[in-house]
Amino acid sequence: MNEPSPNPASIAAVPSEVSRRGFVKATSTTAAALSAALHVAPARAAFRSVQDKVVIGVMGLSRGMSLATTFSETPGVVIKYLCETDSNRLNAAAKSFESKVDYPITTTGDFRQILDDSEVDALVCAAPNHWHAPAAIMACVAGKHCYVEKPCSHNPWEGETLVAAARKYKKCVQMGNQRRSAEKIIEAMKLMEEGRIGRVYYSRSWYANLRGPIGHGEPAEVPPHIDYELWQGPAPRQPYTSNRLPYNWHWVWHYGNGELGNNGIHSLDLSRWGLQVDYPVRVVSSGGRYRYDDDQQTPDTHIVSFEFEGKRQIIWEGLSCNRMGMDGQGFGVSFHGENGSIKIDSWGYSLFDEKGKELEKVAGTRADEAHIANFVDAIRANDPGLLNSEIEEGHKSTMLCHLGNIAQRTGDALTCDPSNGHILNNEDAMKLWKRDYEPGWEPKI
Repeated sequence: MNEPSPNPASIAAVPSEVSRRGFVKATSTTAAALSAALHVAPARAAFRSVQDKVVIGVMGLSRGMSLATTFSETPGVVIKYLCETDSNRLNAAAKSFESKVDYPITTTGDFRQILDDSEVDALVCAAPNHWHAPAAIMACVAGKHCYVEKPCSHNPWEGETLVAAARKYKKCVQMGNQRRSAEKIIEAMKLMEEGRIGRVYYSRSWYANLRGPIGHGEPAEVPPHIDYELWQGPAPRQPYTSNRLPYNWHWVWHYGNGELGNNGIHSLDLSRWGLQVDYPVRVVSSGGRYRYDDDQQTPDTHIVSFEFEGKRQIIWEGLSCNRMGMDGQGFGVSFHGENGSIKIDSWGYSLFDEKGKELEKVAGTRADEAHIANFVDAIRANDPGLLNSEIEEGHKSTMLCHLGNIAQRTGDALTCDPSNGHILNNEDAMKLWKRDYEPGWEPKI
């Protein structure tokens, strides 16, 4: 199971005039330049005009319905396929879209039909987590670009393989961490880059929700409207259980990544961005399933600490069954520097001096449309370097979630290679670097 990861040489930095690490530094403070950084492809790279339609197929119609709607409202985008293994959900989605677009849409239960269509430019993968990287890799191999929901992989090996596939086939692959395209969050990152709060050395991030118990499931007959074989796809087969679908698979290691991978990825991505760090040198996790006695395998109360080179640290707190997050907020990220602090809420930020006095509060707006427009512009320019969250950046942030979960599952403090995140001197932990796959479904590039 623990096969070597792709050759690091194949995961070269994405070609671009602006590297992802240097994105904030290179972004002008002028409104025009900021708009360009968000979602307007430079004229030099505009190989295709908006009149040249970008054709999309959407896989997974829970989160995928929202994505499909936003893509359909993006100028020059055509939704050709809606794909879902639950035929009831598929039929409802098709009916809903009848009033949204003025062209026919093909429905299918098998996303491979999308990959086989030469007219399709990109796959949108919003299926369950165990599908994210395998489907995105298959899209690259089929010559398609891919918008893949977070987390971009179910395990570290998949993430590295996805980056290698994007490089090999020169495809635009963007993760759905839409805050990377939020104007005011970019503004906050630039303030830190410019030294407004001095050297930034610590970031707290958190997510809190009020989820109920999932109960104790029993083996059951597969409902006739669900293609359970294709729903499982790359995951080794397990009997259908009454309390896992449509959502509770998130809390089962075989398919999901717990709250850390489900929502922690959003705040951790911001923490890593603001601290300008890649992979940690040490990871420690504590917590468990504290609130309910049920079938959930992943923690509902979880704290993870990540230490990085240069005396920098990130801490993440997840509360799945108590909505009282830090500062009374369900989501947030704070950055602490030598001369002050910055706190990001969902879409805006606040600036504080070194004594904790609030100097400025800036409201922001959602960035789903900008993130998707950025992806479409990169496709038209055929330039992955234009992406606000090119897949290597998505992989680095997802890796924090994987390392936190591995530390939790093993009960070990992990020592990591800061160049790639690989776990050092711990064979048991590295057994979780890659999963087993259903025969014939292991991703290959």
